[in-house]
Amino acid sequence: MTSRYRRVVSHMVEDRDIISVEPMDEIHAITLFDKKLGVQAAREDVIQLTTALEFMPLAIVQAAAYVKQRSPRLSVAQYLENFRGSDHQKTSLLDYEGGQLRRDREAKNSILITWQISFDCIRQESPSAADLLSLMSFFDRQGIPDSLLQGNEEMRQELGGVPASNVDLIGDGRNGDESKSVSVVDKFEDDILVLRDYSFISISADGVNFEMHRLVQLAMQEWLKAHGQLEKWKGRFIRILHHKFPEGNYENWPRCQLLFAHVQSAVAHQPHEKDMLEEWGSLLYEAASFAWTRGDFVDSQIMAKKATIARLNLFGPDNEKTLDSFEMLGLAYKLGGQWKDAEKLQLQVMETRKQVSGPEHPDTLDSITNLALTYCNQGRWKDAEELQLQVVESYKRVLGLEHPHTLIGIGNLASTYQNQGQWRDAEELQLQVMETRKRVLGPEHPDTLIGIANLASTYRNQGRWKDAEELELQVIETRKRVLGPEHPDTVTGMNNLGSTYWNQGRWKDAEELQLQVMETRKRVLGLEHPDTLTSMNNLAHTFKSLGQDKTALLLMAECVRLRDQLLGPDHPYTVSSKSALNEWRAKDEPLSSQSDKMATET
Repeated sequence: MTSRYRRVVSHMVEDRDIISVEPMDEIHAITLFDKKLGVQAAREDVIQLTTALEFMPLAIVQAAAYVKQRSPRLSVAQYLENFRGSDHQKTSLLDYEGGQLRRDREAKNSILITWQISFDCIRQESPSAADLLSLMSFFDRQGIPDSLLQGNEEMRQELGGVPASNVDLIGDGRNGDESKSVSVVDKFEDDILVLRDYSFISISADGVNFEMHRLVQLAMQEWLKAHGQLEKWKGRFIRILHHKFPEGNYENWPRCQLLFAHVQSAVAHQPHEKDMLEEWGSLLYEAASFAWTRGDFVDSQIMAKKATIARLNLFGPDNEKTLDSFEMLGLAYKLGGQWKDAEKLQLQVMETRKQVSGPEHPDTLDSITNLALTYCNQGRWKDAEELQLQVVESYKRVLGLEHPHTLIGIGNLASTYQNQGQWRDAEELQLQVMETRKRVLGPEHPDTLIGIANLASTYRNQGRWKDAEELELQVIETRKRVLGPEHPDTVTGMNNLGSTYWNQGRWKDAEELQLQVMETRKRVLGLEHPDTLTSMNNLAHTFKSLGQDKTALLLMAECVRLRDQLLGPDHPYTVSSKSALNEWRAKDEPLSSQSDKMATET
């Protein structure tokens, strides 16, 4: 792990294990230059040049690459002369509009000047390579797939809409007036080699991904801004990502994950042109949906907010795309435990959709479903049940019994029955949902796993500990493999298994799991997330069962304080925790009631 901030690193490792990476000294700078140049150069010239470059590794690599490319017609001494003569002109160019690069202590004049010298040369010798670098400067600096750069729709449009495999480019400009026919694929490879040879990019070991230094990207963007080309290349970057990023559903997760870091970069590049702004909003909406499915409420909220604002300005409040974005933002709020914010948005979306699309349109029913789930989080079981009964009947009539949305509705209603102690009603519906999902979606689909987990919770509440444990172990192992070990649903499964262990009197097993769950939730969701507070409550009960009364009291008191503040004094979970705390304070004997379980999975 590397960081610029010692304080951050000190939270991860002991001070004795921190290695300080100091600035490069003269000997190492000379060695690096000689290695990159690959030929012998006058020692004094190398010393003077590396000193002028302030021993900055990136500047040294760029300078050596330039000299190597133009050798023997250019010497180290000549490059040094050009470098010294370029100082005022180059730095003033890259200081355009306030000197944004100067905010970074690494962005010294030496790096900016060597970059400008090399880029000027590339523009003259291979304009298409300069264009490619312009495009690449907007991506995340690591893991840029070649599939995003070659053969994309934007480039085909520039070539008149002809498929790339059938196009020849005439006269690439590298040999003066000579004309040369070369395929698009070969031209792309030539441009990649040019950029690599000038040390502007590097190529991964697998040969299909590229990387750029962060300061190369910043310098390139500043040059584009100074020359009025920033919006043009920003637009191409957004169009490519919008074209390539799929919907964030389960089947597309691997592809979404591959491109997600580049969409995170796109968040900071909001375009001005209307058509491009629409594509930018759509891209962020799909990425927010993917982030939400992966349990990432921070990125989901950021992207959904920006998509909502863009679409609101473009289309108005009643447009379907705008409502979709509001819906996504509400889900992100709910995932982050901001239930009041979620409820406010979901009520607004539901009422608008009833007016615009009608009360039984699938989108309207989805909005009602999401609002009912927020009511569940708030402990408003009757309000949730009323909406869910209405939705399930409409889903059956409009979409059919086996439609995924119908199954979600039935599963949610079963969970509401479960939270109200109607175990038999819940079990009957959950068995129906689980078997149908296994057949329709497959045994490892995330929705199928939710159905199995909910059935396990019903078994646990009926005292069928072994049945619950068997299903919960199955769910945890599958989720670790499919979703990852720190996905909220995976951690939820571990929390539920801990509750099953507790109810069996296996308190040490419960403690081990609950400690892991609480620490993971603190790190991933934050201390004040409702799910983290559930973990605190459950662990406090386990401490009490193990006879660790003082530790249990302290943890439960903190849980009560935070639940009272965040959920309100009347929320069922707050009431449950307060009751336990008051009883523990009143007498020393262990409390016999069960810990409250994690908010029902839906």
